[in-house]
Amino acid sequence: MAEVRTTPAPYKIWGREWIDDATLRQMELAVRLPISLRGALMPDAHVGYGLPIGGVLATENAVIPYAVGVDIACRVRMTIFNASPHVIDQQREKLRRAIEENTRFGQGAEWETPQQHEVMEDPAWDEIPIARQLKDLAWRQLGTSGAGNHFVEFGELIVWQQVGRVPPGSYLALLSHSGSRRFGFETANYYTRIAKSLHEGRLPKELMNLAWLELGREGDEYWQAMQLAGRYASANHAVIHRLIVSALRFEVLDVIENHHNFAWRETVDGREAIVHRKGATPAGPDALGVIPGSMSAPGYIVRGKGSAEAMNSAAHGAGRQMSRAEAKRTFDWEDVSGELKDSKVDLLSAGLDEVPGAYKDIHKVMAAQADLVEPLAEFHPRIVKMAPDGRGGSRRRKRKKKKDRR
Repeated sequence: MAEVRTTPAPYKIWGREWIDDATLRQMELAVRLPISLRGALMPDAHVGYGLPIGGVLATENAVIPYAVGVDIACRVRMTIFNASPHVIDQQREKLRRAIEENTRFGQGAEWETPQQHEVMEDPAWDEIPIARQLKDLAWRQLGTSGAGNHFVEFGELIVWQQVGRVPPGSYLALLSHSGSRRFGFETANYYTRIAKSLHEGRLPKELMNLAWLELGREGDEYWQAMQLAGRYASANHAVIHRLIVSALRFEVLDVIENHHNFAWRETVDGREAIVHRKGATPAGPDALGVIPGSMSAPGYIVRGKGSAEAMNSAAHGAGRQMSRAEAKRTFDWEDVSGELKDSKVDLLSAGLDEVPGAYKDIHKVMAAQADLVEPLAEFHPRIVKMAPDGRGGSRRRKRKKKKDRR
């Protein structure tokens, strides 16, 4: 049996009062790995595979596929237009069509004609076996969004302090959240199986989802695949935004993008380390990032403060406060629709498991991490599209079917 630390690596928790015991237990297990150097738990944290979502873990010369996550390099991207948010009401149908006609959502979503981007010419697709097997599918899925909490939305951006090339004021903005699609999912599971096989009989059962790969050995191929997934996920957003910007023909002032579900080589406590941020936003000194809320709650553009205890990290969103199954049992569309109307949200499609009540209060999350990031701007969703049930379709069709069964 591999040695497990009797004394956990140091770790700190932000927003402890909103984090459940199961999530805390996952973090406590992670910092007892023999390779662990330091941990941190963000205020949006909830249970994940291996490491909690919202968990940050620094390790020594090793990478943990499930501490990166199954949606490798998932990210958010915001395009800020030189246009007033009044456009949302003035040209609502144009904005709705721009999203509906230029996005694809759901677990198996593909484009009928594959989109073009230089990422598909990356030689790594042919150099990494798992990437070679998935290249054709990845190309068909380029420029699409997954299920769950992935979204594309227009909203009103209120800028308080200069953000990049954008001065204070109110603007129309486009925000998307998606990742590396089936390629990232298959890659994560493939290398996790390898990691588990290497640690079989050496790690306790409760730690097997945190099985790791050593860098300089088996971990090198995973590291290269993770980097490719990062380039692919970024290209995925670039295509979505290119298509929508082309349909609108509004001038673009600036673009902000940041990712989570990734591992970085960084210095922690004076040592070279591998920092895993699973559902956590990089927040180094002066780093810009976007932290979304929910489909009706505001998101924020933030500037990182560079907290050493948090390993230069912050929350990546509001964070779930209940499981998807519980949300489906708890809410119904008739009640939620009124709430969305009050919030001025035009919902094109979504799943009942993604309604605002399934998430923590973003205002409390932001208050709990005031020492990690400084808010520079506030984004209010106005026209929102998500996959309704993980398979595609429309929310309205789903409601009609439910009525027919009564």
